Amino acid sequence: MAKAKQKNPKIEKPTILITNDDGVTAPGIAALVEVAKQYGKVVVVAPDTPQSGMGHAITIGDPLRINSVNLFGPDVEAYQCSGTPVDCVKLAVDVILHKKPDYCFSGINHGSNASINVIYSGTMSAAMEAHIENIPAIGFSYMDYSFDADFSLAQQVANEAIHHMIHGIIPPNGLYNVNIPKIDPKKYKGLKVCRQAHAKYQEKFLERIDPHGKKYYWLTGEFKNLDKSKDTDVYALANNYASIVPVQYDLTDYQLMDKIKL
Repeated sequence: MAKAKQKNPKIEKPTILITNDDGVTAPGIAALVEVAKQYGKVVVVAPDTPQSGMGHAITIGDPLRINSVNLFGPDVEAYQCSGTPVDCVKLAVDVILHKKPDYCFSGINHGSNASINVIYSGTMSAAMEAHIENIPAIGFSYMDYSFDADFSLAQQVANEAIHHMIHGIIPPNGLYNVNIPKIDPKKYKGLKVCRQAHAKYQEKFLERIDPHGKKYYWLTGEFKNLDKSKDTDVYALANNYASIVPVQYDLTDYQLMDKIKL
């Protein structure tokens, strides 16, 4: 008697959470969704307005609102949230998915999050919040601030990094800050593992007078790279590489801790 053929068990696609800090309608998040769809079931939860520079802020004094949106096609479940990028990740896990996604990808940010920018970045803070929950995460940023930016190179790099994470080429339990240079794609040299450059902003506040005669201020300034080493993200980007920096949320200075004699 012939044996009945066993059916192959259905392989479930991973659940991928996509978020950002530029807002749910930003072209960068649409570009990232197109890449991520190749790897799993995509769910988008992103701010309803731009939240750049919010860092790891959370909303505690106001109610949070979520609305379903149809911005990415019929195969992508998507929501806009009245809160910060970190709020979006928290709500995605606790309210929308009711579970942890398999991966979280944040971006593609319009502008650099290399070096000290990682501290201020809502893009990277969303990815970091996911990593705090043991969700593998990558934040993507493209060094083109234009709303009409061409994201073809950024998508190529995002595809490369996501492939590396899902296939274990980079440790899949990590948190990574990926920055992409604004260059001709033909000049792109590849993805380079780096450390965060020592750099800072030399800030200035422009003083103005409002119609009521009261002073107000606009923050401006210039980015200063204080690190001339060749193993940094800033160096990689200046030399036509995309940078990938492993990041951690533990801010303990272990070397200094060992030197304290109490």
